[in-house]
Amino acid sequence: MPAGSLLLAQPVSPRNLLWVGVVIAAIIVLAVLVFLSRFIGLYIQAAVSNARVSLGSLVGMWLRKVNPRTIVLSRIQAAKAGIDVSANQMETHYLARGDVPRVVNALIAADRAKIDLDWNTACAIDLAGRDILEAVQTSVNPKVIDCPSGDTGRSTIDAVAQDGIQLRARARVTVRANLARLIGGATEETIIARVGEGIVTTIGSAQDHKAVLENPDSISKVVLGKGLDSGTAFTILSIDIADIDVGDNIGAKLQADQAESDKRRYQAEAEQRRAMAVALEQENRADIEKNQALVTLAQAEVPKALAELLRSGNMGIMDYYKMQNVIADTDMRESISKPTEGA
Repeated sequence: MPAGSLLLAQPVSPRNLLWVGVVIAAIIVLAVLVFLSRFIGLYIQAAVSNARVSLGSLVGMWLRKVNPRTIVLSRIQAAKAGIDVSANQMETHYLARGDVPRVVNALIAADRAKIDLDWNTACAIDLAGRDILEAVQTSVNPKVIDCPSGDTGRSTIDAVAQDGIQLRARARVTVRANLARLIGGATEETIIARVGEGIVTTIGSAQDHKAVLENPDSISKVVLGKGLDSGTAFTILSIDIADIDVGDNIGAKLQADQAESDKRRYQAEAEQRRAMAVALEQENRADIEKNQALVTLAQAEVPKALAELLRSGNMGIMDYYKMQNVIADTDMRESISKPTEGA
């Protein structure tokens, strides 16, 4: 028999099987240790920081495509600040595409500033697309908003008093973030628009622009009393008129434009009447020429009628001469009655 067949035919001893099992077990244990080695450092770091996270949780995070380092470091940071947030809560927010480190930083800042902010509210604000850390910082340090904003391309808010004088104002609005209304609340653009509207309304209701220049703080008081922060994510602390200047005399310009418009209208009406008069004159001339033509035609009929009378014997030659004498006498009288030229 061949040598290979003899080896296969020999029985395997239990001792050899034991060694094979030990080797396989060692390989498995080594593989597990190598796999867990990536989490051992985080596990120890969390344990010594009093923010314990089990190895099973770390492996589960890895399987769920969650960055374990982000969760562990954020939990350590929260624990050191005295904020109790579980790893499961952080992992849930991470899976919801939230910014876990930023939310933890916001919670720490709110806790230090004695602002009531819990984990669920902070996560909701973060998932709503708002910068939760900036909101907390604005709650601690009020923010100043320029009105109008530089993004609008305008440097002043222009309004016209009732005397027609234009005033150009710039305001600075001091606001504090209202965390309770941050979700669903209007943004800075709404604050700027409302303050601008309030300034225009206040100046427009003033009888005289001089009164506004003498007391610019009256604008702030009136605008601030309108409750412009209603429905916004901010609380307005103050509205200050930074600058107010006199602009153009809008009333005089409007009157001048109105006068120019009236002038053009009257000129158009006069031109219309002149054109109608010219047309009427032309019509009258046409009527005169028509009547003169009729007279000429009638005069042309007179010799015909005389000739007919003479032929028919209804008129004698002496009657004709007498009529001619009367006509000549009439022409002489008319020529005498007319004034001589140059007299």
